[in-house]
Amino acid sequence: MNKSDFILFSGAAPGAEAEFGACAERHGIEEVNFTFEGHTEARRRGIRVLNHEELQAGDVSLEYVSKLMHRRYTDSPTLRKVLQTIWYQVNNGQEIYVIGHIEDDHTVRGGTGWGAEFAKLCNKPLSVFDQARDGWFSWTGSKWVRRTSDDQPVITHTHITGTGTRVIEESGRRAIAELFERSFGKA
Repeated sequence: MNKSDFILFSGAAPGAEAEFGACAERHGIEEVNFTFEGHTEARRRGIRVLNHEELQAGDVSLEYVSKLMHRRYTDSPTLRKVLQTIWYQVNNGQEIYVIGHIEDDHTVRGGTGWGAEFAKLCNKPLSVFDQARDGWFSWTGSKWVRRTSDDQPVITHTHITGTGTRVIEESGRRAIAELFERSFGKA
């Protein structure tokens, strides 16, 4: 496949999303960053501002998300819009990559966790780099499996989603850079 066929879907937020975007740009991969008026973006490349009607198309019951995630989400307009943009990211990606932390209940911490759960519901290939465990984990459909050093994830679909925590550590930055290098070669 040609690099020009690939698109990264993300949100341009500070942290993991900005890092995914920077790697995509270095490797000549197109970006589409879903956002909304008033949201803080760390990147401007490929910005796609969703209007009210588009945001509503990605709406989800906060009660449902809270049950699914085993935690309570406050019903704030900003959180709702963040979850709606994550819906767009995951809906458009064929393969989902997340930087974050896998909880004991198999969910991923924070708002990013909704993206991982939505990917599971859609049966999309899902890999999470757990910064605390310093390793990649892939969802099998029923459990997380740690990837070995000789079986690290490689991008195989043309439409990928890259999302994750705003608090990215050096290990998370390295994981994203190495994912792109394994997939596309040195930038």
